[in-house]
Amino acid sequence: MNKISYLIAIPTLALSVGCTNMTPTEQSTLSGAAIGAVGGAAIGGLTGGNAGVGAVIGGAAGAVVGNIYGRNQQQRY
Repeated sequence: MNKISYLIAIPTLALSVGCTNMTPTEQSTLSGAAIGAVGGAAIGGLTGGNAGVGAVIGGAAGAVVGNIYGRNQQQRY
């Protein structure tokens, strides 16, 4: 297995196992934070900025949006 496969497989496994005992809102918050961190790092790196700062800002914003989304999904049922 090459390095890129490990970089994808290990975090995916960790996130799927880590979400076992979470509520849907917690899962949405965690997913939003992860997606926001990756997106923020990518945008920060591609625009010539600091990828670490982009990851922190994107992760925080993603967590907030994920939490709001998770709460709205719970209220529908």
